[in-house]
Formats: sequence, C-alpha cells, structure tokens
Amino acid sequence: MAATIIEKARSGEITERMTLAAAAECVDPHLVRDGIASGTIVLLDSAISRRKRPCAVGSGLVVKVNANIGSSADLESVEAELAKLDAAVAYGADTVMDLSTGPAWREILGRISSKSPVPLGTVPLYQVFGEHIAAGREVPEVPAERMLEAVEEHCAAGVDFLTLHCGVTRRALGLLKAEGRKLGIVSRGGSLLAEWMEKRGEENPLFSRFDDLIEILRRYDAAFSLGDGLRPGCLADASDRAQIEELITLGELQQRALGAGVQVMIEGPGHVPMDQIEHNIRLQKRICHGAPFYVLGPIVTDIAPGYDHITSAIGGAMAAWFGADFLCYVTPAEHLRLPDVEDVRVGTVTARIAAHAADIARGRPGSRDRDDAMAKARHDFDWETQFALALDPQKACDERRRAMPSDEDVCSMCGRLCAVRTSRRALEEGEAQD
Repeated sequence: MAATIIEKARSGEITERMTLAAAAECVDPHLVRDGIASGTIVLLDSAISRRKRPCAVGSGLVVKVNANIGSSADLESVEAELAKLDAAVAYGADTVMDLSTGPAWREILGRISSKSPVPLGTVPLYQVFGEHIAAGREVPEVPAERMLEAVEEHCAAGVDFLTLHCGVTRRALGLLKAEGRKLGIVSRGGSLLAEWMEKRGEENPLFSRFDDLIEILRRYDAAFSLGDGLRPGCLADASDRAQIEELITLGELQQRALGAGVQVMIEGPGHVPMDQIEHNIRLQKRICHGAPFYVLGPIVTDIAPGYDHITSAIGGAMAAWFGADFLCYVTPAEHLRLPDVEDVRVGTVTARIAAHAADIARGRPGSRDRDDAMAKARHDFDWETQFALALDPQKACDERRRAMPSDEDVCSMCGRLCAVRTSRRALEEGEAQD
C-alpha cells in the first residue's frame, strides 16, 4: 500500500502538494510537513481527488473557512447545489461540505466532487439513514456494515474529509441522560446514532469498529473529521459532561488514527456563551494533542434566528483568536430553512470576516496588509481600489453607487463634511503651509 500523507511527512518528504498548500499562504513548506507529521496540521487532499487547491489546516496557518451546501429531500436541485458551490468558492471558502440528504444525493455528490477546485467533505451517515427512512424502514434496522460501506463509497467518490461521529458512545449517552439537557442532541448524525444505539442496545459501530474505519480512510488517504455528535444546541447545554466525554473519546481515537498514518481533525461546538469559548478551545487543544479544531460558529446567543451568521461570526472570531483553526460558516437560514445561493454568499463572507479578524489578532504575518492598503485607498478616495480590496467587491460597489454619482469623491453619509477630506486640509495642507 502506498505511503500516506502523514507517512511521507514523517519520513522527511516534502511533496509537491505540501509545497502547493504552503505557497498558497506564504509559509515554509517545512512548517506544513512538520505539522502534518505531528498531527497539528492536516492536508485535505485525498488520493482520489487531487484538487486544484489542496488546503492545509492547523497550527501556524491562516484560519480556514468551510461552506456547507447540499440538498434536502424536500428541496432538491443539482443545478442549485452547483450554483452554491460556485458562490462559496467565489467568496472565499477554503473547503465545502456536501450535506445532501435527498434521493439524488449520489448525482449531486458526483457533480460537486468533479467540479470543486477546493477540498470536499461529507457526512456519510446522512445518506445511510436517509435512504433507509425513505424506503420505509426504521432507524434501528440499518445494518452496521452499511455505515462502513457508505464511508468507503464516499471515499471512492473523491471526498477529502469525512465527518464521522465516532465519539457518540453508550457511556456519553448515559452521561447526557443523567445530567439532562434543554435541547437534547442537535446533531443529525449524533441523534440518529443515539436512536440506533438505544433501540438496539449496541455500541456505536463507528466507535467499536474504528480500526475498520481507519483502514478505509487509509486506502484513500482521506482525513477524519471526528464529529461532535453531542455538541450543545443551546447556551444552557454548553460544556456539559456529555460534550466533554465525547471530546475525551475523540482525543483517544485521534491518537489511534495518527498511529496508523491517517490524518485527523476534531469538530467542536456549537452554541457556547462568550465566557466559555476560550475554555472550550484550550480544553480541546489539550485533550486532542493540538489537533486542528473545526468549529461550527460557535453561536453565542440563541435568540437571533435570521441573523445567526452574525452570532456565529462573533463566536468564530473569538474561537479562532483563542486557537481554533477552521470555521464552519453559518448562514442567515440557520435553524429556519435550507440555505439558498444568497445565504451561501452571506455566510461565506461573514465567516471570512471572522477568520481574517482572528488572523490579525493572532499576529499572522501579512494578515493586515490588505487592511493597510484599504486605509490608503480610503485616504486617497480611490474607490476602485477599495472595491477590489473588499471581501465582497460587488456588495461594496453596489452600496456606494446606490446614493452617489460615480464621479463624487465623498459618500452620502458625510458629504461635504467628510472627515477624511477635512483632516487632509487640517493636517496635510496645514503642514505644507508651515
């Protein structure tokens, strides 16, 4: 069997794909290689896909952003999902995940996989349980073997990383039930596994057969994204025993996978109050041996449906500042409906803002260069450069031109009382007279 990405890194090899990923963010390829070898960086680049833009995630690198796309059984369109893919990539997503659950999921996954220039992730359990439920069968009737078959099917389709809820164990469920929660289990994969386990009286096969999963992912050199199936879905449930128990299990499984030459990321919460974010990040880094941390949000308040791209950006910026490596976007449609193309655009840009703000706060070399260039362009009233530097150039251009002719220097907010123009007269022209 060919050496995996980790094994090549541990042997001292710097591959072309490592060099390509390092060049994308102006870091030394040795940093990427050494991080992969230690498990603090993952290179999302399966042996099947070989995408145009391999993505490295982890210590010493810029904070990455993932965009979730995918259909549901109630609203399914291949072309709509491809349009979402285009929007996510155009507005700065470093990766995408296809979370399709409808009957056409194979076609959608195949089309996205063949078109995506960025690494692709999936959640195989969605299709497994979705197909069985659509066929009129109950959740406990799903054979354990079918779950593993689905993992291989996704790997063979060119998926680069797979969310697998391996830490949802019978012990963790026992802790959850004993302590109680306001909102129970909000992860689709976690809740389906919980029902399967409870009604069959068996352990989670993704946990009990983890070595089989390692073997499958190793064959395709795909990466584990160990899912947080017991993440908190409201502030009241944050940082409870079930969440922490799952995290401990994920840290143990990470070491087993790394030992077998398979890369691992760890997924994290969820809904978390601002005062608990730093603790959650530092705890994950300690328990999971510095593994790249991939967080959904975290969402910092439960009362903003329609605005959860903002609540998640607040939490995401804080999480990344404290050490999270990878932000999964949240769109304005969160908790309400299936996102459309506009939601994907807004969600991607909002998560990019959070990631960029954290990179600046972390002192990442070069992170503020674009901001400094924007300051100069504003000083010079260079609107075209301002648009080009913006995270969403079209939005900036459209807003500017809604109220002012294109030949005006100032905007309609201050007009002739423009502070920049006034300060130039006060400071620069005054200095010239002196």
